[in-house]
Amino acid sequence: MNKKILITACILGVVAIVLGAFGAHGLKSLISSDAQQTFETGVRYQMYQALFLLCIGNLTLLTEKAKRIILYLTIFGVLCFSGSIYGLATNELTSFDFKHIGFITPIGGLSLIMAWVVLLINFFKKQD
Repeated sequence: MNKKILITACILGVVAIVLGAFGAHGLKSLISSDAQQTFETGVRYQMYQALFLLCIGNLTLLTEKAKRIILYLTIFGVLCFSGSIYGLATNELTSFDFKHIGFITPIGGLSLIMAWVVLLINFFKKQD
């Protein structure tokens, strides 16, 4: 499980860096500065979660079950939260109106929060 978490963390990190560079340079002349800031928010939270998973993959205090739950909540959360933000920020560039699926952004955010809550609960359960 640790290897899967660490690989996922690295993939999320690499993609965040690539998207960050693309947003800063490739999208600069194509979308508004507000949309660029929105896009950057998606990148920032994706990177936060990549770093979070790097920690989880190296943490020995958690059970495999807790790690699995955190991994899946994080993947789902990044896809819904950051993914929908990327779509909303670049909405003017596509024929699909991402505003119709904007409701998944808070669902993704809630999933990211729940991953952290699972970690917190497992810390409370841990015997000294």
